[in-house]
Amino acid sequence: MTVFCKELRSGAVSFLVWSAVVGGLMAVCVGLYPSISGSMEDMSALFAGMGDFSAAFGLDKLQFGSIMGFYGTECGNILGLGGAFYAALTAMGPLAGEEGGHTAEFLLTHPVSRLQIAAEKLAALAVLVLGFNLICFACGAGGILAIGEDAEWGDLLRYHGALLLMQLQIGGLCFGVSALLRRGELGFAMGLAALLYFAGLIINLDQDLDWLRFLTPFYYADAARIFANETLTGPILAGCVLGILGAGFGLWWYSRKDIAS
Repeated sequence: MTVFCKELRSGAVSFLVWSAVVGGLMAVCVGLYPSISGSMEDMSALFAGMGDFSAAFGLDKLQFGSIMGFYGTECGNILGLGGAFYAALTAMGPLAGEEGGHTAEFLLTHPVSRLQIAAEKLAALAVLVLGFNLICFACGAGGILAIGEDAEWGDLLRYHGALLLMQLQIGGLCFGVSALLRRGELGFAMGLAALLYFAGLIINLDQDLDWLRFLTPFYYADAARIFANETLTGPILAGCVLGILGAGFGLWWYSRKDIAS
């Protein structure tokens, strides 16, 4: 477990910063709800009538005037994008960073197999993403309790569970890609997360591209669909398969690749 603990320590600062920023923004956002709730009905009607813009962001389905609609729109976008970027950036470093930092030759001289090294790095990634989501959920849920609003806690838990699964899928994909690289390509990680996000928006605008729902996790991690109790089994299973394939490829490739000194 030495590699696992080392990865947790290496990612501690980034974990704390991202958790504090995203979780803090969520808490502040929820805290603003009581002061603007009086004008929410007018805003909800306005957003619902903005055509393609409303459809892209699901504003035509969410009741923006309710705490759940407000949370899904505002806090959901903060955690959705912030979590996707955090998972992608965190997953891109562990394998490629060993070669980019020229520490692979030191690590691989120890009596530990490459597969075990990669597996412990993957486990640390999963723990960091899980911890990040627990803190963000605590900030969001704590904010709702603090302002005295009555939320649909079952829907809220399912929504945060979908966001966690989304981040793990993106993390698995980036972990697999990082095994092919000799240094952490942070731009690629950010680009992949952004591409998947915009693919989720495009689905809402063009039904002919509905097949993208099996590729982008932002489809099943959409508050409008979750709160409406839509059936998301297919996209969720597809997302799990893609994430597992990405992580599995990373483990397999790292165990056989030529490591540069």
